[in-house]
Amino acid sequence: MIAAVLALGASVAWGIGDFLGGLKSRSLAPLGVLAVAQPVGLAAMAIVALAHWEPWPGESVLFAAPAAVLGTLGLIAFYRSMAAGSISLVAPIAATGALLPVGFGLATGERPSTLQLAGIALAVGGAVVTSYEPGAASERPRLAAGIGWALLAAVAFGGYFIPMHEASEGDFVWAALVFRLTSFSLVLAGVLVLRPRLTRSRAELAVIACIGLADTGGNVLFAAAASQGLVSVVSVLASLYPVVTVILARVYLRERVTRVQEAGAVATLGGVVLVSAG
Repeated sequence: MIAAVLALGASVAWGIGDFLGGLKSRSLAPLGVLAVAQPVGLAAMAIVALAHWEPWPGESVLFAAPAAVLGTLGLIAFYRSMAAGSISLVAPIAATGALLPVGFGLATGERPSTLQLAGIALAVGGAVVTSYEPGAASERPRLAAGIGWALLAAVAFGGYFIPMHEASEGDFVWAALVFRLTSFSLVLAGVLVLRPRLTRSRAELAVIACIGLADTGGNVLFAAAASQGLVSVVSVLASLYPVVTVILARVYLRERVTRVQEAGAVATLGGVVLVSAG
């Protein structure tokens, strides 16, 4: 039960951070957003690690490094998708990445229930429906803006859950610290090479700092959940973050999508819920 609560807490933190990150990526490059968010997140993680200090648990926590590579790439792709298209559409697509750790669980001996199989089918079918927007009467349906980036984010996020779960079984705080150090290093290298525009606005800096805190909070909560629960369960529950992101987009951005796409988004998230409920 505690693992499920922690995983849902991670989804709330990530959902808030992703909405703000996607919003800021419409005026700044995603790397420019992360250049400010990552140092804030690292500072917060360092404080948590010092307060929780435990001896080095072993090499297993180093699995957090490849998790950080996948998570950081996924975050950049997700920000790009939300900057290019409707947040209400691309966020549910990104959530389908939860199917990867479910597949990993199957490959390692876990067996899905009938409800989970139905959820997988519903999530995949909903993602396909959500991805296409109708054209004019004389045009074929076309891929909605930002969907390609959202699919890339889904693959990266889905891949993140598997090594992060392994890393967290030793000590979840150490795992989260290794993750944050790696992601910070990747972003720093990208900034030095690409030199994206950085904001100097105090208001924007404050919002981006909140993104860093939310993202770090989500990572810590997921690591804590992963240390106690099955990868196929906690990963799916943590993947419900698009629900928060979509709600915020509807309330603050007044986003509107077609009825068919809206039904597809609901089906996608519903499928993810069925997978976890099974």
